[in-house]
Amino acid sequence: MRATSKIALNRDHQIDGFLNRIQDQSKRLLDLYRDRDGSLVKEKQLLSAGDPFDEFYKQVERQVSDLVTLHEDYLNLPSVKKLRLSYLQYLDYFDAFEAPRMPITRQNKVNDKYLKYVGDLANREFDSDWENGKVPGWTKETASNGASEPQTQGTGEGVWCADCEKEFGNQNTYNAHLPGKKHKRNAEARAASGAATSETSNSVKSSTNSTTNLKERLIASHEHRIRALSDLLSNERSNTRVNVERKQGMTERERQTELDALFAEDDAAIAASARNRRDDGDSDDEDAKSDTSERIYNPLKLPLAWDGKPIPYWLYKLHGLGVEFPCEICGNFVYMGRRAFDKHFSEQRHIYGLKCLGITGSSAMGGLSLFREITGIQDASNLWEKLKKEKRDRERDDDGVVQMEDGEGNVMPERIYLDLQKQGIL
Repeated sequence: MRATSKIALNRDHQIDGFLNRIQDQSKRLLDLYRDRDGSLVKEKQLLSAGDPFDEFYKQVERQVSDLVTLHEDYLNLPSVKKLRLSYLQYLDYFDAFEAPRMPITRQNKVNDKYLKYVGDLANREFDSDWENGKVPGWTKETASNGASEPQTQGTGEGVWCADCEKEFGNQNTYNAHLPGKKHKRNAEARAASGAATSETSNSVKSSTNSTTNLKERLIASHEHRIRALSDLLSNERSNTRVNVERKQGMTERERQTELDALFAEDDAAIAASARNRRDDGDSDDEDAKSDTSERIYNPLKLPLAWDGKPIPYWLYKLHGLGVEFPCEICGNFVYMGRRAFDKHFSEQRHIYGLKCLGITGSSAMGGLSLFREITGIQDASNLWEKLKKEKRDRERDDDGVVQMEDGEGNVMPERIYLDLQKQGIL
């Protein structure tokens, strides 16, 4: 009975899998038949307009990479001739540039032949896209062809004015702008520019165009490399964005708490490393260590760690322990490092100094958080007097407000009462 139930259960799972596959395939077929993006109609037009095999091979070339020429160049490199890698093996080896998969040593790489091979490999896709005018931002339609020509011809739906380099929604709007001063001024400037350009020789034109094309190609090449690097670093870019958005949503106290936690992890790691070094030492050297610990070499006057030895200099610089932060409220006490300085505002010494000045942390006055970053006695006293004055003004304004009571016993200011009465709510 148990075996029969198990067989029936497996059969039900298989049937459920088949049904799910049928539903998924049916959904895909429906999406293809609906042709929401118009790709089916476009493909039918391409197949009916010419040789269907030409269009098929073009699509196949777009889906795979052609590295045959680069494979031949790779086999002709001096250190690779003996390997005779097949094209299929080369597809797994072309991006390996270090041993053991790369047979070329570092010294043999420094030659013109290898430099040309690596350059062709890096620029293969860019060269093809540049020749076909498919580089993003540098297509043939939007490429700059001279100062006298507009950068774009608009969307093609309206009427384009070459003088103003602007597209108008309809013919009437275009005709209405022709008598304007701006259009006439642009037309004269364009005519003058065209006359000046016509006076230049054809050799100068070709030289200028050639120089411009070289500059555009160089800029587009750099943009192509940056775009490729950004694709490789997409995860890091996304994580950075998430981290920045997370920190923007944090309060100053939360950011400080997170920073303290990171510093605590660094301190714990340093302490653990020092403890491991101490535990790994031989017990026979304990007497020698005790003798040297009495005379510690500390010419930079670095703070001492838990083991009585100076902390590393990089940690000293990381925490900014060489920067002094005096606080007059704390009796001119000097705090070493920004971390200790930020932390002392919530410590007892600073709070006691504020109480001696008559400053309390009542919520009505905004609390002691308003006095953060204030270390001078005069500055703190001035801020306290300002807060007390604002509190007295608020209390005086509240006392001058006439209170009204509605029929249900609700008390409210006179102004709000009259507004509600005008609206017929009361």
